[in-house]
Amino acid sequence: MMRILLVEDDTEQLEPLQIALNEAGHIVDGVDDGAMAQWLLSQKDYDLLILDWLLPEVNGISLCRQYRQTGKTSPVLMLTAKDTTTDKITGLDAGADDYLVKPVDVLELLARVRALGRRSPMWQGDILQLADLQLHLHTLTLARDGIAVELAPREFHLLEYFLRHPNHVLSRAQIEQALWEWGSEPESNAVTALIRRLRQRLQLVNAADWIETIYGMGYRFRPSVEQVVSRKS
Repeated sequence: MMRILLVEDDTEQLEPLQIALNEAGHIVDGVDDGAMAQWLLSQKDYDLLILDWLLPEVNGISLCRQYRQTGKTSPVLMLTAKDTTTDKITGLDAGADDYLVKPVDVLELLARVRALGRRSPMWQGDILQLADLQLHLHTLTLARDGIAVELAPREFHLLEYFLRHPNHVLSRAQIEQALWEWGSEPESNAVTALIRRLRQRLQLVNAADWIETIYGMGYRFRPSVEQVVSRKS
């Protein structure tokens, strides 16, 4: 899963691309103008940027250049109808990592996203692991002790977030920001309900107590001390 910023001013293209990326397991903030994208980049960290070249107010090349000037290194994929060598050089010189010429083929876009994801600073391989618990990123499956459990997308996103921040106390606000798209306000009990569902899935591999509630602060994910000791003995 990656947190992706998708900027495309043609809503007839923005919506299907965002849906396809969501269905591939990514969390996507989709916006249709450069000024809003500029603001989001000042507020959030992204694993991948997908920028249309021609945007109102602030174009994709300017966004890319500004993003690189802040020192951030997440991959940038440019979408454009401009396909001359000079145009490509302009995009690459601005800091883009890849180029996709419109009209965009969704399958090719997803392939490019997978390839660029491997360049992301967050990339740790196709399997995340803590102790003997594994999360398979391409199949949305957790595994332990020879038992595999399929997860719903939001459950998968939460477990992935925990595994990328093991032993950290994560607040409700941090979880909401990480798992919900910009402009999508979760209900007040959404995190509580999601934690409960994930614990039910983890119970199937005897790991429900790996999610620790830190009252007044949030949640922490770590192997239970008792299980670690028993497996070493």
